[in-house]
This record gives sequence, structure tokens and C-alpha cells, in this order.
Amino acid sequence: MVKNLNYVLYLPCRLKGMVNYIIITGGVISGLGKGITTACIGKILQLHGYKVTAMKIDPYMNCDAGTLRPTEHGEVWVTEDGGEIDQDLGHYERFLDINIPKYHNITTGQVYGKVIEKERKGKYLGKTVQPIPHVTDEIKNRIRRPSNENSWDFVMVEIGGTVGDYENVLFLEAVRQMKLEGDSVQYLHVTYVPVLDTLGEAKTKPTQHSVKLLREIGIQPDFIITRSEEPLDNVRREKIAMFCNVHEEDVISDSNIDNVYAVTLLFEKQNLCAKILKKLNIRKSHNGLQNWEKFIKKIRTLKNPVKIGIVGKYFDIGTSQLSDSYISVIEAVKHASWNNNLKPDIRWIDSKIFEKNPKKLSTLDKLDGIIVPGGFGLSGIQGKIDTIRYSREHGIPYLGLCLGMQLAVVEYAQNVCCIENSHSREVDKKIPHPVIDFIPDQVKIVQESRYGATMRLGAYPALLKKGSLVHKLYGQNKVYERHRHRYEVNPEYVERLEKSGLVFSGRSPDGILMEFMEIPEHPYFVATQAHPEFKSRPLKPAPLFDGLIKAAKKKK
Repeated sequence: MVKNLNYVLYLPCRLKGMVNYIIITGGVISGLGKGITTACIGKILQLHGYKVTAMKIDPYMNCDAGTLRPTEHGEVWVTEDGGEIDQDLGHYERFLDINIPKYHNITTGQVYGKVIEKERKGKYLGKTVQPIPHVTDEIKNRIRRPSNENSWDFVMVEIGGTVGDYENVLFLEAVRQMKLEGDSVQYLHVTYVPVLDTLGEAKTKPTQHSVKLLREIGIQPDFIITRSEEPLDNVRREKIAMFCNVHEEDVISDSNIDNVYAVTLLFEKQNLCAKILKKLNIRKSHNGLQNWEKFIKKIRTLKNPVKIGIVGKYFDIGTSQLSDSYISVIEAVKHASWNNNLKPDIRWIDSKIFEKNPKKLSTLDKLDGIIVPGGFGLSGIQGKIDTIRYSREHGIPYLGLCLGMQLAVVEYAQNVCCIENSHSREVDKKIPHPVIDFIPDQVKIVQESRYGATMRLGAYPALLKKGSLVHKLYGQNKVYERHRHRYEVNPEYVERLEKSGLVFSGRSPDGILMEFMEIPEHPYFVATQAHPEFKSRPLKPAPLFDGLIKAAKKKK
């Protein structure tokens, strides 16, 4: 404690067992890769022996990401406990190889909703409820919740948006207060250092202004991580250090690299982990990066490609294409390919092109495997059905996910079982033979337009049929996979479908819901009502994806 005239300054000291918060902010532009940065720093700390988790703060007013459009916001990540979260939580889970609960996502909608609820219940004892301190207190309570419930060494907290956005001001104010209140906090600011074609010179001014805005809020970054096409040179490093009030060694270069999983090694090469620990007065633990280094070295040396087509409909947004809509599927393909010593060559195919020109279906012959992922709505549906039929009839390895399973059932009912006027209730509400129909308890929900967090969400069990391909791939009788859907295979048609050769190789414990299906005589035709991509990890690929790549390798 230091006394100075009438002021008393309490200097916070780090207590043994105290959780450390690493706050990641962004500047200049969105889409810099704060999520990857957060995951990579967490992975380095984890590999050095520390227990790490991560949180994502989203400044939008939505309560969760469930009602957001994939082509605008990217993939909706589903947690084990049924949360619909921003895709960055997927990066955290993949890198850290842990299941993260839904309360690790904080949105403005959640915070304001809770504050208003407390005010209505008189929890504030007649006080005037204001953004500061009541909203910021609610934010801090939510950030601190993981450390109150588990013994984490580090909690990574990524704040969405960019500094200067009015939406995230209160979140920045909350994390500023945390350090003042004695929490062990480090601030990392991710910025963009552009190179103008007309100049050919990297410009630091956007970073300077971004940090200036952050300091106006009261936050001085401990580290500045610069995103750029090429590694940051010493001239730019010195300039950023001088104008942003940081040491030169605390300006970390994060240049474009061949693989996101190698960013961990890029940071380690610059001793970022050691620098973080030093600032927190923590002794560096063991170095466990050897296996990760071997993994990166291996995937960099792979030469033999495997061509996998992802036939979706969430690629186009204006004149741009957004592969983030299927980021977990893409990563799962990579994990399985690497596991089989193959270099993934992923082709993005808009199913709508097959509706416009059916002759283009023959281009699928060039692929080693096909995936039809999940989705909602009517656009591109027939193109997906045509893709599935072509894959089935031409022996191309196929994996269907959620909608990809539902449409596989529809295709089989129409073209093998010859059930006229059969389809999904989602496509045609009055179809005479709805082989895919509403989950019973979803009917009223949709009628009342209650779309938020009302689907079948999170991990559900399935009992696998012994001797089936799916059973062999998982190597166990009971599995849990994550779900996000409203429609199921109609039980009334199961017997007829199976008599024609379709096998439902996984069902819910009560036997009512069809969770997995396969066609035994096909080289690889497997589909699931779930989203196994959410559990795929770099060193532990999802079984169904691994099976697809093995079949694709055999086809090659």
C-alpha cells in the first residue's frame, strides 16, 4: 500500500492459485483472426503445462448466434450443452481439445436482458440502474464465472468487434475495471498493418489510431499483435512501440502463414508465452510443444491430395464467397486427411448450379468424396438431392450431415423405394408422404414463431447397430454427438426404407429417432442426423470423416 497525500493506492498482488485473464481486443478492421489468435495463445499456455479455457464476447443484441444468417456471420457453433455460439468457440475447442459450455459466450442481449430482469425484481434496491456500474458489473460477473466454478490457470477472453465500435465500449470498460479491482489481467491488442500497392510500404498509422482509441478508454495494451501479409520488419516494430507505448519485444508479428495450426509455433518462436508469464511473475513450466511441432512438420510435408467436394448453399454473399459458413466441416476434412497422410483439396460447390444445369453433375466424377452439410430453407435443395443420387449411383464416397442425412432419406424414398410424392415436411408442408417430418414438440414452437434456442440442440446419445459400418468406425456401442435441427426421419417409413436396403445403423435409446444411416453395398454411403464435425480435433479426427477419407483414399 502506497500513501500519497489524501490518496490511497492499493497495488494488486498475484495470489497463489489466482486465475489470470488474457483479454484479446481487435482494431482497424474485423475478420483479422482474433479467434485464431486467442486459440493459439491458449494452446501455447496449455502446452507449457497450464490449465486454459476461453470465452467469447459478442457485442450484438442477439441472445445467441442461433438466429444469425451463416452467410453474414459464419457458422453457428453448437456446444455440448446446447448453446448456439459464434464460430470462434469452435476454434477454442479444436485447439484446446476441451468442451466449452455455452455460458462462455456473452452477448449484449444476454447482459441487458439479465440487468432488466433484476431491475424488475427489485434487485437493485431502488437505485437508478445505469450502464456503469450495473451493466459492467453484470459483464464482470459473467467473465469471472468460469474461474469461480473451475480451477483455471488462464481464461482467454476475446472481445468481438473492433475498438471504436460503440457496441463493445461497455465490455472494454468492464475489463478495464477488472484490473483496477485486483484481477490478474493482461491485454493483447490485434491490429492490421496494411501494405498499399501504390507505395509498397507497410503502414503503421491504422495501428497507432487503434491503440489510441483503446488508451482513451483506459486500457494500455501489454502486447500488440500485428496481422500482415509479410513478417513485420524492425522499422515498423520500432515505430509501433514508440507511438503505442509498448516495448519493441512486445510487438508480435502475426504474418500470413500456410496453416492456422502453425500460428502457435510462430508465437512461440517470438517467446510470446514466456513474455506473458514474465509480466505476470509466473515461473515458466515445462515445454510440451514437441508433439505439436511433429504434427505441423508432418502436415507440411504431405504431397498426395484427396479431393473432397462440399456441396452446400451458404457460400455466396453478394459478389463474395464465404467458406466460414462451413468452417467446422472444412476443418474436420483437414483433420481426417492429415490422419490418413493425405493433403486436403477441398472444393466448394454451390448446389444451385446443378438445378440450373443438371449436366454439370458429371463434374462430381473428378472428386474422391462428397459431403452434403447441414442447412435450412428451400434454396438449393433439389441440387443437393441430385448430388446425393449421383453419388449413390456412381459409387462416390458420401457423407451426409443433418440435412445431408434427411435429403439422403428423401432421395432413397423417391428413387429406390419409389414412394411418389415423398419429401421433407420442411420443403412441402402438404406433402402426402413426409419421410422427413417435424419433431412433435417442434410444431407448436414454429407456429408461435419461437425460433431462438428451441431446436434439438446439444449432445444426444445414440445406440449403434453391431456389425454396421458406423459401429466399426466409432468402435463403441453408444455415442454422443451434437445436434441442431427440427426435423427427423418419420418412424412410419423406417420399415419400408430398410426393406429396400437402407440401414439405420444408429438410433436414440428409445428406438424412435434415426441417428445414423448407411448403404452396405456402397463403397461409403454414410449419413447422420448429428454434426460430428463439432467434435473433430487436429490430432483426433471425427470417426465418420476419417471413414470418408479412408474410402476416398481407396477410390484413388
